[in-house]
Amino acid sequence: MLYVIATMNLKPDKREECLKAARIAIAETRKEKGCQSYDLHISVTDPNCFVFVERWDNRDCLTSHMGMPHFKDWRKVANECIASRKVEIIVPERVETL
Repeated sequence: MLYVIATMNLKPDKREECLKAARIAIAETRKEKGCQSYDLHISVTDPNCFVFVERWDNRDCLTSHMGMPHFKDWRKVANECIASRKVEIIVPERVETL
């Protein structure tokens, strides 16, 4: 099992657009093989800070996810909406930062 923690700081004028796209991606991702959980959290102190917390069976499932059409659609919108991001992949042996 592995976890993905993706922290994103949004451009304030793009927040609603990003949230709409994220909801679609989340609903589709939760149907994927190997997805144990996929949740979006919004900071209580900064409404433009989104944190995705994902749990996957293994790296192959995560890799497959990144090739899905809904993920690619999400990334197109996110690239326009996100000012900065940090993605960490956590496995029992290490934490990998993308």
